[in-house]
Amino acid sequence: MAKEIERIIAETMELERDERAHLAGKLLLSLDEPTPSELERLWLDEAERRLSDYREGRTKGVPADDVFRRAVAELT
Repeated sequence: MAKEIERIIAETMELERDERAHLAGKLLLSLDEPTPSELERLWLDEAERRLSDYREGRTKGVPADDVFRRAVAELT
């Protein structure tokens, strides 16, 4: 793996400065993206928060028929 990374670095250094900057930006942004397991944990936390809000009366439910009716209306 180390040889592959060294090859990639060598090839990258042959790029123009602005191309290297663009690549560096893309790589840095990719480090901020959550992993699939982090995304799963975030969604689970959100679902638990919403369920807690519903059970404690901080939010109200919407009947499924209403949700589907509005969804269909927005799509047509």
